[in-house]
Parts: sequence; structure tokens; C-alpha cells
Amino acid sequence: MQNIYLTIVLAPLIGAIVAGLFKVSRRVAHSVTITGVAISCLLSFYAFKHLIIDGGATFNETLYTWMVIGDVRFEVGFLVDNLTVIMMSVVSFVSLMVHVYTIGYMHDDPGYQRFFSYISLFTFSMLMLVMSNNFLQLFFGWEAVGLVSYLLIGFWYTRDTAIYANLKAFLVNRVGDFGFLLGIALVLMYFNSLNYAEVFGLAEEQAETVIQIIPGVDWSLMSVMCILLFIGAMGKSAQVPLHVWLPDSMEGPTPISALIHAATMVTAGIFMVARMSPLFELSETALSFILIIGSITALFMGFLGLVQNDIKRVVAYSTLSQLGYMTVALGASAYSAGIFHLFTHAFFKALLFLGAGSVIIAMHHEQDMRNMGGLRKYMPITYITGLIGSLALIGFPGFAGFYSKDAIIMAVGHAERFGSGFAYFALVLGVFITALYSFRMFFLVFHGKERMDHHTQEHLHETPAVVTVPLMLLAIPSILAGAIFVGPMLYQGLFDGAIFVHHEHNPFHADHYHGVVGFTLHGLMGLPFFLAMAGVATAYFLYMVRTDIPAKIQAKFAWLHQILIDKYGFDRFNEWFFAGGARKLGSTFWSVGDVKIIDDGMVNGSARVVAWYASIMRHLQTGYLYHYAFAMIIGLAVLLGVFVLSGTA
Repeated sequence: MQNIYLTIVLAPLIGAIVAGLFKVSRRVAHSVTITGVAISCLLSFYAFKHLIIDGGATFNETLYTWMVIGDVRFEVGFLVDNLTVIMMSVVSFVSLMVHVYTIGYMHDDPGYQRFFSYISLFTFSMLMLVMSNNFLQLFFGWEAVGLVSYLLIGFWYTRDTAIYANLKAFLVNRVGDFGFLLGIALVLMYFNSLNYAEVFGLAEEQAETVIQIIPGVDWSLMSVMCILLFIGAMGKSAQVPLHVWLPDSMEGPTPISALIHAATMVTAGIFMVARMSPLFELSETALSFILIIGSITALFMGFLGLVQNDIKRVVAYSTLSQLGYMTVALGASAYSAGIFHLFTHAFFKALLFLGAGSVIIAMHHEQDMRNMGGLRKYMPITYITGLIGSLALIGFPGFAGFYSKDAIIMAVGHAERFGSGFAYFALVLGVFITALYSFRMFFLVFHGKERMDHHTQEHLHETPAVVTVPLMLLAIPSILAGAIFVGPMLYQGLFDGAIFVHHEHNPFHADHYHGVVGFTLHGLMGLPFFLAMAGVATAYFLYMVRTDIPAKIQAKFAWLHQILIDKYGFDRFNEWFFAGGARKLGSTFWSVGDVKIIDDGMVNGSARVVAWYASIMRHLQTGYLYHYAFAMIIGLAVLLGVFVLSGTA
């Protein structure tokens, strides 16, 4: 299996190198990258069959030793277990759909080959991250996806907004990555190893270890380590307050929105915490911290989706909210539910992003929903797949999102951890908000009167097969994935050995599961279902029946609307405090350090000292012989005096 796993990782890398470093045609660029990702996808499915269906052995081996320092080995290796193979399959499948879709979306773009190189390199980086068996390789993949996302968000580099967005994403992720690196440093310091198996094996021994960051104040090693690692996840998985980069990343082409926001980069933090469950289970403090951060993100980012008019930004804020749900699951020790929602969300969120891209293509790159409407009759495939994605997102019974979202809410409802009460309230209210903004978007785009200009209306038609086929392929798991995997992932031990949960923390016991039908019927009687239906009904009433009411609500609550438009002031605060503070600090260092100390003090100051000394010395150079004779006599007298005094002493 080692060669198969190597091929899974290297095939996209080879495609990226060929498309990016060699002068090849468009056909060759998309052919070689799609072939590489398709190979990864097929082999990932084979690995899925080998481990999950056939019950094959976990693969955990070192492939290459980079260097050895004392007892610490820095290695490259793969850990492929049930958790890994789920991530590999999702990442490679969604990436393959995005690659095929890109042929249609980027058809006329001059950077066609470069784009295919980037997205293939992104796939390689993500696979390296999820397949790693040590913290060093994890960090390599972590930084690599961050770097490639920077290149992709700023792909249209002639736009100032794109450059601002990719720089913002890069800098915000550096904040999170600084905490992540400190967490890894603590792991190395106290465990003397970066290998997962060795670290997890020693975790119990360090459970009671205390450290003193501030002299005289004891801190739990596990709490500090886990919180630092989670700060890295806050950056990558866009949790408050490190969420500000993700909505702006919509400046990149739509295919990368699906790639970054669906199954790949933003889920890296969720995967990492689930992988580190043996460490996180030893810190109630860290888990409560995760729970609270996730619930704030799930609720308050959902509110922002209500006031967005850009179709891609609505889906982006939906991603933020759903990432909050996954994070809450991690904080409630329901790691399997978090990964389950990651799994189902990947399909329906990629479907929604690519569906939004299909609409944008048909609308000649118009993204404002207020200029759309009535697209149902022009774009039937996009309409049906968009409906499927929206129903999966709101957790409509029978669709993929229903099972994973209900599982998270149920787990949080049974949790007895600090913050679980607030988290449950936030998630349940978030169900209504999600349904409201999702179907607000759906009705504004596909129903109602046509609000586009005459020229656009005349040319409206369904997008080509390279766009619609990936939509149809993603729609299938958006319907079926939840019902198929709810039992194995939550109740039947699919992640046994890959995810560790203390028995008293586990909300999913096998004797509580009565099959898919029983789970579905239980969900139909729950509060979340009724709130979701209320959200859909409210959206229908406001945007199909009484379309005048939203404007009246906006006028009545203008102050609240402005707060939401300002995104709670996070961007302005960051501009003032972090960006402005950094510029002020840099300006101070320049004016004091560069101008005064270096230029005025060291450079010009040394010149002034020389000039001053020369101005004194030049008075001795008069040209008169008797002046020089006098100076010689005085000098001789001084030397004699020194000689006599030293002899006397």
C-alpha cells in the first residue's frame, strides 16, 4: 500500500509542476492536472475500500528521515487510518469536481494554465496535511495550503481588492499559525518527539503536568498546549475573531471558493483537533474554550448572511456558520459528529459554491442577487442542484446535512461541560437563521420577477456540461451521504482507534441507535426541524409574498442593519488596531531607529565628530616654523614630566 499512498500524494504534484513550470497548451494543462487528481481520487476510493469496507490494517510508517538532532527525529511519513481515508476521499473527489468545473469557468482567462497548476498544488498540500503521521509534516502541509490559498485568492492580481484579500488572509493566518507553532514547540519540549503515536502514547503521563508562563502562576500543560494548537485551527478554520479573512477571499475565482471553503483548507483545523483528540480529551478547559468559540461563530456569522447581497458572500458566511457547528462538536467531545458534518458539508457546500458560479457565468459575472430573479426557467439543472444544496444546508430530513447537524445539536444538548448551555441555544437558533438566509438567496436568485437588464435576459441559458456535470455528481452525495454514514460514523465505531473519547464524554452509544429511519423520525419531532421549516416559511413570506417588508424592517432597524453590514466592526478594529498599530509601530521604529539613531547618530553623527575634530586640529596647521618648534618643546616637556613621575612612583 505504500506505493499507492505515495502515488495519491505525488500525482497532483506532478500535474502542478507540468502545468506550472513548462510552457504547455491549455488542453495539456487541464488534462495533466485532472488526470493527476483523478488518479488520487480513484486510489483514495481504493484505500477507502481497503480500510473501511475490507477492514484492512492501518498504515503508519516513516518514509524519509530528514534529520536527527539528539533523540529527536524529523521525518516524513504517512498515517492512513479510517479518519485519514475519509478526508483523502473527500478532498480528492471535491478537488476533481472543481478541476473539471474550472474548464468551463476559466475558459477565457489568460491565466488558465497557472490556475490549474495552483489548484493541483493545493490538492497535493492538503493530502500531505491529512496523511501526515507527525507534527513536522502536518505543519508543512498546514503552511503549504496557506501559501497556495494566498496565490489563489489573489489570482486576479490586477484587482486591488484581490490583493487586499489575499494579504489579509495571509496575515490573519500567520496570527493563528504563530499559536500553532508554539503548541508544536510545547509538544516537542515535553514529549521529546513529533511523532503522533509516541506523543499520544505519553499523553496520560503529562496530564497533571503544570508549567509557569508567569512566575508563580501554575498552568496545566495540556490546557496551554491544546489552546495554542486550537489557535492555529481558529485561523485556518476561520473562527471568531480570526474569521475576517474568509468572506474577503471571495475575490478569487469561484472554483477556489469551493476548493478552499468546502472540503479542504477551512476544514484542516477541524481535522487537526479530531486527530489530536488524545490530547484534547485531557483538558476540560481547552474543550470549553473550543465550545464557546465555535458557538459564537455559528450564531453570529449566520446573522451576517442575512444582510449580504453578493451570492458568493452569502455562501461564504454560511461556511463560517457551519464551521462553527463543527467546532462546537469538537468542544463537546463529539469529534465523530464534527468529522461527519465536515464530510457531508463538503459535498453540499461545494455544490452551492459551484452552483453560484454557474449562475454568475449565466449572468455575465453579475454577483448581486438584487439583479437576478426568475432563473429557474432558464437554468433547470442549476436550479434543481441549488435546491438540493440548500435543503442539505438547512438540514431538511433525508438530506445529508440533516443527519450531521442533528447529531451535533443532540451531542451538545447532552453535554455537561462549561459553555454547553449557551452553545445549545446558539446552534438551535442558528438553524432558523441558516434556513432564512439560505432560502432568501434561493428565492431571490431563482424565483420572483426577473430583475436583470435586457441584454443579460436575452442571453440567459444553462451553463455547459463541464459546469453542470460536477453539479449533478455533487448533488448525489449531498442527498445520500448522511443516511449512508450516520450509523457507521457515529454509533458503529468507524473511527475507533483513530479518534479517542473518554467513555463518559461519548454522546453516541450503540444501544441508542435504532437505524436511519429511527434517527430520521426522531429528528422530525425535534425543535431544530420546526425552526428550519419556520426559516423557510419566513423567507418565502418576505421574499415571495410581501417583498416590501424587508425594506421596512431595514429602515426600522437601521442601526442593527448597519452593525451587521459593518460585520460587528471586526474589520474596522483590525484596520485600526492591528494594521494601523503595525504601521504606527513601523513609523516609530523608522523615525527613531532609522532616522535619529542610524542616520543622524551613527552615519551623520560620525561625520560630524570627524568634522568637529578636524576643525580643532586644523588650528595647529599654521605653516609657521616657530609654531611647530613650540609644539615640539611642549610635547617633549610633557613626555619628560611623565617619565619623571613614573620613575618617582
